Amino acid sequence: MPNHPKPPAARRRGKATAGAAAIVAGLLLAGCGGPADGGTPVLTWYINPDDGGQAVLAERCTAESGGAYRIETSLLPSDASSQREQLARRLAAGDTSLDIMSLDPPFIPELAEPGFLAPVPAETAERTTANTLEGALAGASWKDELVTVPFWANTQLLWYRKSVAEAAGLDMSGPVTWDQIIAAAEEQDKFLGVQGALAESMTVWVNALVESGGGQILTNPEASAEEVQLGLESEAGTKAAEIVSAIGRQGLGGPGLPTQAENESMLLFQGDNGSFMVNWPFVWPATNGAVEAGNLDESLVEDIGWAIYPQTLEGQEAAPPLGGINLGVGSKSQHPDLAYRAIECIVSPENQTEYFVTNGNPPSDSTAYDDASITEKFPMADAIRQSLEQSAPRPQTPYYNEVSTGIQQNWAPPTQVDADTTPKTTTDFIVEVLRGERLL
Repeated sequence: MPNHPKPPAARRRGKATAGAAAIVAGLLLAGCGGPADGGTPVLTWYINPDDGGQAVLAERCTAESGGAYRIETSLLPSDASSQREQLARRLAAGDTSLDIMSLDPPFIPELAEPGFLAPVPAETAERTTANTLEGALAGASWKDELVTVPFWANTQLLWYRKSVAEAAGLDMSGPVTWDQIIAAAEEQDKFLGVQGALAESMTVWVNALVESGGGQILTNPEASAEEVQLGLESEAGTKAAEIVSAIGRQGLGGPGLPTQAENESMLLFQGDNGSFMVNWPFVWPATNGAVEAGNLDESLVEDIGWAIYPQTLEGQEAAPPLGGINLGVGSKSQHPDLAYRAIECIVSPENQTEYFVTNGNPPSDSTAYDDASITEKFPMADAIRQSLEQSAPRPQTPYYNEVSTGIQQNWAPPTQVDADTTPKTTTDFIVEVLRGERLL
């Protein structure tokens, strides 16, 4: 755990984690990570669910290694929180099979702070990040040090119905604000596609609003639990609450807003009352697939445009959400050098390009976007690249789970958000949790 005194709640969690770690340690397989096929080392890559792209890359890089190693994949749970829990427990138990791990950016500080990640060799860092987009690089680091290697990155765009934007008189070739799209939806009696569920998507939304307003949810994210300071009680935090509240209380998010995540907001946007939506690039192949299947009219695709995430404050450059996956190596891996050699193969620009085209996950390497196959399948690729340059990661802190859960519990549903009280209520709640004075 982090190298500083723990509050009472943290100490209680530490005891529980230690017990769980002991159980996990007893279950570790003696052969994990050992040699196979007459001495060829086996590297286990713990992957998040996708459309099979990581398994394909594992086979390719195994073949290209010339017999130096063999990569085997092990599938993690589907939701990010369960992935975090499983990996954290196994790392704490000293599991030697964690050679390569696909990691969500928000959980990296929690694993890096206690030394669970093997250091990234300088030469690997130089070869893999020379052309990495700024947002992706920030999400792969902790305390200004690269602790994981960026693999694929993700960001949200502002998707819009061209007919609605035109009727509102909005020039979508330049930046637009949340106030503008709220007014356009209200005037035309349309719905805005946002994620209002009590889920990680709410933290993603709030963080992007605050960062786009020039603020931060945590002003000193590297601090200890007792010293962490929140920045929600600020102009940026108040404006974020005003936006969320307006969409919720005016019914602009649709009747399903309180339980609406990314897929549900996409369906809302695709409907007759759709107008604007903030969402990840998956909506493009998903919408085209629905058209090809005959579930949506072809005219819908022709009416869809895209732009950079809306500005919270007019004239203040937006800081779109950052998602994606970075690759880390467990500190107890028996083959860290080979693991980083394999990672260099996995994250090559060519492999990132293919992974985007086949699995829909954008590259973290800027040069990969120059490939014609990307722009052919994702005509908004330039907007994605620009968005990733401007994007900001969610609060990078070892206490991310507590911070994110605290935001979700105070900002969902949007109908209950109050610009005058929610930023302070959220701040007080998270501070009390981190000090062990309150439970999530």
